[in-house]
Amino acid sequence: MSLRVEGLERTYPGQKSPTLKGLSFDLPKGTLTAMLGRSGAGKSTMLRCVVGLEPFERGRLEIEGVTVRGTFDTSPAERAAQLKAARAKLGLVFQSFELFPHLTALQNCTLAPVQVKGLPAEKAEATARELLGQLGLAERADHFPDQLSGGQKQRVAIARALAMDPAVLLYDEPTSALDPSLKAEVISSLKRIDERHVTQVVVTHDLQLAKAVEHVCVLDHGIVIESGPPSKVLVNPEHDSTKALLQAWLQEG
Repeated sequence: MSLRVEGLERTYPGQKSPTLKGLSFDLPKGTLTAMLGRSGAGKSTMLRCVVGLEPFERGRLEIEGVTVRGTFDTSPAERAAQLKAARAKLGLVFQSFELFPHLTALQNCTLAPVQVKGLPAEKAEATARELLGQLGLAERADHFPDQLSGGQKQRVAIARALAMDPAVLLYDEPTSALDPSLKAEVISSLKRIDERHVTQVVVTHDLQLAKAVEHVCVLDHGIVIESGPPSKVLVNPEHDSTKALLQAWLQEG
C-alpha cells in the first residue's frame, strides 16, 4: 500500500466527541481517489492530519514504508522524526494555489527542489519544464501568477508539488475556486499524473470530479462508510448518508 490510514482518532480541544473516530482506509500505489462527504464529515481534518498540519491522538499512518503514530502512542521526539520522514514523501496542493506572486511559474516549481532538497538549479529547471510541459503549460513557464487563469494557476501548483517527487499527492478542493469551464482541464491534469504512478487523494465536493476518479471513499462522522469505484458508489450507493449526499449534489446542480 502507498498510503494506509489505520484507526485515526482526532478530538479538538473543548470537543466532547472526536472528529475522526477510528478512520481507516488503504490506497494502492498510483490510485486516484476522491474523498467525499458532507460538511463536518471529517474530510479536511483527515487531510490536515495526514500531511502533518494537525496532530492526531490515536492510530497510525503508513506512507511508503514510513509510519507516523498518534500523540498518545509515541514521544514528541519520536513523532517529530516520523513526521519529517513522512513529509518527504508527501505533497499538498492548496485550494487557493498559494503560488509566490513575485516568481514565474518556472521559479515557483524550482524554488523548493533547490533550497529544500539541494538539487542543482539546472536539474531542478529541467524537471520543472518537463512537468509544466506535461500539464500543458510549456508556453507559460515564464509567466507570473497574475498572468495566468485560475486553471493554469492550479496546474502550476500541481507541477510545483510534483517537482518534489512525492509518493502521495493530496489536494484540498482543487476545483472549488474555478469556473465550471476550467474544471475539465484540472481533471484532465489529474489523470495525466496517473501516468507517473503517484498516489493522489482529492478532497472534493465536486460531483464531476468524483465521477472521473478511479476510487472514492465516503466519510461520515469521522469514518469511511462506503468505498469503491465511482461506477458503483455514485450510481448504486448502499449507505443512506451517501444517498443523501448525492441527492443534495444533484439538487445543487
